[in-house]
Amino acid sequence: MKSVSRGLLRRMFDAAVNAADPASCLPRHLPSPPKGRTIVVGAGKAAASMAKAVEDHWNADLEGLVVTRYGHGVPTRRIEVIEAAHPVPDHAGYAAAERILGMVKGLSADDLVLCLISGGGSALLTMPAPGITLATKQAINKALLRSGATIAEINCVRKHLSAIKGGRLAAACAPAKVVTLAISDVPGDDPSIIASGPTVADPTTCADALALLNQYGISDSSAVSYLRKCSDETPKPGDQRLANAEVILIATPQNALQAAADVAVTEGVTPMIL
Repeated sequence: MKSVSRGLLRRMFDAAVNAADPASCLPRHLPSPPKGRTIVVGAGKAAASMAKAVEDHWNADLEGLVVTRYGHGVPTRRIEVIEAAHPVPDHAGYAAAERILGMVKGLSADDLVLCLISGGGSALLTMPAPGITLATKQAINKALLRSGATIAEINCVRKHLSAIKGGRLAAACAPAKVVTLAISDVPGDDPSIIASGPTVADPTTCADALALLNQYGISDSSAVSYLRKCSDETPKPGDQRLANAEVILIATPQNALQAAADVAVTEGVTPMIL
């Protein structure tokens, strides 16, 4: 068996990271500028780096706001970056989500919303549904993180207690075109799960979310009451408000693994991706 040097391991690691670096993977996926305005919004631990990559390669007017985790901001010129808490949301994330939702309302079919989404977006883009407090969202989030629930299950609950996730952000953008550039951090790369899919139709229901709270013994009265009434479901597949929305996965865990494997092959080492 051929020995693997520390240097090779470092080169493989660097290749994997580079495959998910917005500066490397984002520019080639940018859409053409629209006739009207370009609004950039987003959330996630990579949101600020993604915003900078957009600014560096966008040759037209744009404006916007993204929210990222504390300590993950980078200098930008035209897109405002706000830092907030992760994995449990805070008031900074709440305020940023309110501003983002306000920015995309009242747009026309000539406008473009460029949405930058990455892991951590569920906590960072927090805007409780009517009748649900931020304290309730924080408590349920903490309980879900302790429960052993999968990320898909956690995000199902998050969507149905939110006024912005689970496709609601895209619905608010209509009739503007919405292009979401997403970096996946979830098994299977399902866009409706990444950051709780703020611009993606939601196949899950309030009943599903309620069943998960029961399954994991989470009994917050206001959340249970809200989910039982379920007067405002998330947008479902086929919803016309999302007809002009598309999602592009610009980086996935598999991409990163393959980049590392490719480096190994060039140096005579046969990799196996498990």
